[in-house]
Amino acid sequence: MNDVRTAADGRDGGTRPVALLLPGQGAQHPRMAAGLLAAEPVFAEAMDEALTALADAGGPGGHGTGLREDWLGSRDTALMDHVTRSQPLLFAVDYAIGRLVLGWGVRPVALLGHSIGEVAAAVLSGVFTLPDAAAMVHDRVARLADAPPGGMVAVAATREEVAPFLTDGVVVGAVNAPRQTVLAGLDGPLRTVTAALADAGFVLQRVPASTAFHSPALAPAMRGADERIAALPVGEPRIPVMSGYTGRFLTPAEAKDPAFWSRQPVAPVLFWPALDALLAQGDPVLVEAGPGQGLSQLARRHPAVRSGRSAVVPLLPARPGTAEDDVTAVRAAAAALRERAGVPDARPV
Repeated sequence: MNDVRTAADGRDGGTRPVALLLPGQGAQHPRMAAGLLAAEPVFAEAMDEALTALADAGGPGGHGTGLREDWLGSRDTALMDHVTRSQPLLFAVDYAIGRLVLGWGVRPVALLGHSIGEVAAAVLSGVFTLPDAAAMVHDRVARLADAPPGGMVAVAATREEVAPFLTDGVVVGAVNAPRQTVLAGLDGPLRTVTAALADAGFVLQRVPASTAFHSPALAPAMRGADERIAALPVGEPRIPVMSGYTGRFLTPAEAKDPAFWSRQPVAPVLFWPALDALLAQGDPVLVEAGPGQGLSQLARRHPAVRSGRSAVVPLLPARPGTAEDDVTAVRAAAAALRERAGVPDARPV
């Protein structure tokens, strides 16, 4: 069994371990992390590699075409929230930010990805090569692009509180915190359920998504995906991956099981149970390696963080801003890692 209290971080002196959190659907926004292109060569190179891999996977006219242009040039949030842009670009940005942190000399004791962030974690850990993961992401996106319109809504409530309201295929799509439950479903039923919850006094917030991620509504679209994944070579994780789908460390058998990956768009994300399992084994500095600070905000609710045993360091701003905002956020994160985790190579950009 993996244990973050004893896993080596590659440094002498007993420095605090680091775990990376990689965000998923809902964290995306136009030009996310683009401010680092001119300031951070490692990020720029990794982002170029990821976008090239996605374009190659899609071929001429595929969903990977135009990703770079839309990432850097479009201000259309609806376009960025669509599965053909949100999923591959989140995968690419998470991967590139992860590469940036690894380039500082950080040796994470664990990676915890939320939704598509788990695929980026699989690449960083060595389960998949970047081109093979890009092929899997492209296949996933191509399948989901024509799925019926749907969405996700975060509710300030427990799973037990929302259970009586669920109907017509609306399900719990993610458990982000004890009192943050995300519902997923097709547009019509989801509107009905959320209206009932609002009438009952619950606080709700729409997740930026036009697809019913993590619900059975996507099962028909994903049928047969495991056959494509089965053709991809798989390695054992060099960095432990705490799976947001099982709430435990990814095993070699799971990593090699095509169905484990193909069912992810249909299965619920268990972020809080996974975070709880990770922090139960140690007190790492939690570094959010991706756009926004959504996972940081969730992690700050955990008793290990509130008590000061663990700490949270986001890499990027909480909200979209300027290129200088991106650079300033990374500079602050580098300083925090030098102070809290003793990472001498985490230099300001």
